[in-house]
Amino acid sequence: MDLESRTHRNSAKRESWKTVLTLAYQSLGVVYGDLSTSPLYVFRNTFSEAINHTETNEEIYGVLSLVFWTLTLVPLLKYVLIVLKADDNGEGGTFALYSLLCRHAKVSSLPNCQVADEELYEYKNEIAPERSFASRLKSTLEKNKVLQRILLVLALIGTSMVIGDGVLTPALSVFSAVSGLEFSVSNENYRYVEVPAACIILIGLFALQHYGTHRVGFLFAPIVITWLFCIGAIGVYNILHWNHHIYKALSPYYFFQFLRNTQNEGWMALGGILLCITGSEAMFADLGHFSQLSIKIAFTSVVYPSLILAYMGQAAYLTRHHDVQNDRHFGFYISVPEKLRLPVFVIAILAAVVGSQAIITGTFSIIKQCSALSCFPRVKVVHTSSKIHGQIYIPEVNWLLMLLCLAVTIGFRDTKHMGNATGLAFITVMLVTTSLMSLVIVLCWHKNVLLALGFVFVFGTIEALFFSASLIKFLEGAWVPVALAFVFHTVMYVWHYGTLKKYEFDVQNKVSISWLLKLGASIGIVRVRGIGLIHTDLVSGIPAIFSHFVTNLPAFHQVLVFLCIKHVPVPHVRPEERFLVGRVGSRDFRLYRCIVRYGYRDIHKDDIEFENDLVCSIAEFIRSGSSSSDEFEKDDKMAVVGTCSTHSILMSEDSVGDVDNVDTAWTSEVKEIKSPAGTSEPVEIKSPHVSRKRVRFFVPESPKIDTAAMRELEELTEARESGVAYITGQPYMKAKLGSSMLKKLVINYVYEFLRRNSRAPSFVTVPHVSSLEVGMMYQV
Repeated sequence: MDLESRTHRNSAKRESWKTVLTLAYQSLGVVYGDLSTSPLYVFRNTFSEAINHTETNEEIYGVLSLVFWTLTLVPLLKYVLIVLKADDNGEGGTFALYSLLCRHAKVSSLPNCQVADEELYEYKNEIAPERSFASRLKSTLEKNKVLQRILLVLALIGTSMVIGDGVLTPALSVFSAVSGLEFSVSNENYRYVEVPAACIILIGLFALQHYGTHRVGFLFAPIVITWLFCIGAIGVYNILHWNHHIYKALSPYYFFQFLRNTQNEGWMALGGILLCITGSEAMFADLGHFSQLSIKIAFTSVVYPSLILAYMGQAAYLTRHHDVQNDRHFGFYISVPEKLRLPVFVIAILAAVVGSQAIITGTFSIIKQCSALSCFPRVKVVHTSSKIHGQIYIPEVNWLLMLLCLAVTIGFRDTKHMGNATGLAFITVMLVTTSLMSLVIVLCWHKNVLLALGFVFVFGTIEALFFSASLIKFLEGAWVPVALAFVFHTVMYVWHYGTLKKYEFDVQNKVSISWLLKLGASIGIVRVRGIGLIHTDLVSGIPAIFSHFVTNLPAFHQVLVFLCIKHVPVPHVRPEERFLVGRVGSRDFRLYRCIVRYGYRDIHKDDIEFENDLVCSIAEFIRSGSSSSDEFEKDDKMAVVGTCSTHSILMSEDSVGDVDNVDTAWTSEVKEIKSPAGTSEPVEIKSPHVSRKRVRFFVPESPKIDTAAMRELEELTEARESGVAYITGQPYMKAKLGSSMLKKLVINYVYEFLRRNSRAPSFVTVPHVSSLEVGMMYQV
């Protein structure tokens, strides 16, 4: 037995390491494409006009020293060793940090949180000790609305800069790779070929997005590995051939000397050195696709040493060729042996496309997260893979990014200005990550506040230096990410503000069940067959949109469900915790409330599967006797019920074609047609047979199920057989009379424009024939 158990453990360990190494291999193609292509443009942007007359090696040594320590401190120390541990149940990124803080401290702007949400499996919150700094900080954040808004604005700034990076990085990577055409095209024709070639590659890149990264994903890792091997091998060749003492430049002495001797010129050169860590944020943003260990293994064993060798090789070449800095060919390709330039150029193009693909996919993911948490207008999300949740495609965002990328490429036509813009974009994201991480260290990890202050001091100081160097070049291209971030931040904040005001209006104007019963007696409400799903954002009470509907059309279905699709600040919600079901009024009313909880990375099911899960969950609620009293129930008294696969009630659907059993199985109509004799006579034409679905519940025999519950289950079955109707609100927002001009501008014009041009609430794929929209004016 000991031998067998030992063999089993060894087999499991081998399988575990095999999985980790496979993920590490895959991460090379998804995560590190952008970071690995940075040698294409770092030295070209660093040696600007201010320091391009180098006659000694001290400045070259200083630049290499700065590149080495920047790569070591930021990607390796900050992200690999610290930030990767701040995952939100396996998910990473700027907005994941914000959702993590929302979970540990109630700082979410939408007041629809419930006690039951905090009992979700993935919350896993640790309670901070009383009278500790963490508990005091948590209390301050929960009470101070201004601090909550500052935190939201900070998260939105980081998110908008990520979107801006999604515009700039593809343009910079592709344009830098295309710069290799300098060696094959004459000087007169080079500028006429470079921009069209980059634009054609960018158009092809964005045109392929709808196929999904999983279709070409197997090509990504080999391309990046080949590229890293090439630049590493070329670096080793240059070190051995030109200057094998270049390793001395790794000493921090040289970058101190560089900054002291060059002063303002060296300060401005930091904007180019900053580009060596482009793509570092992807290690954290794409964490949900892989694992911490796999990303660490890939970076420390392959990416980091290859990049260091590449930069050392370029510096070694420059120490023996001072004059090339004034050459039009100055850049990465000048240090490549002439015989290898063409194949390296081809690999660089492919690597640039792969790197651009990673940031584009990351932009899709973060926009989906923002949209799920009501911080971005609703967009169409297409899941291109059935296995990997993060592989999505958003058509509107894809074409918008393509147009902006083409505008940046045609407008700048220069890697220097593109590099300035890209540097400011991602250093801002890093500063936001550092700020949010300091709060995570205190609120979520419950560490000493001195540790958080030390984290901010070390990494915040480094990033602030780079930020100031990038900001100096505001007029030389760095204004682009600021303009893009301003537009996207305004859109996100206005959408969040309008959504909050709409929710507040719903809360203030919701009605009670007693009001509905009194109203029913006066206007003669009738019940029709079927199930009616009233979509609402409220977690308690009856929405005003339903009272508006019922007063104008006094009829609703025999089973009525107030359905709330709610996104909670966790990545995923387990199926057994998906539904919260309760009653509205007494059992005889057949009114239910159902709150369906999704994480911001969960995939919504289609209409048929969703309907089955919903009806099964209500049936399980009835069977379990969670609420069997005939008295009015409180709104907050709800039971957690899973999907069909998580409880004992099963449901089957059989095709039914019997006219006696199914209404409207056959329909007939009278049409006037021409007979062969030429006379018109009415002929009865029978329509094709319509196959209907009969739903049957299989409930295990139990003495707990009383007669009333069985009768309720039967009526639910009959209603399901008759069909499901989706009733959704179509609100029109308008600022109240007396509101300020700014509020009128934001609500009446900006928010309404976004609402009219965004997608409808797509909680499920609602069949057109089963949907009913109710319009109502919201004066907020």
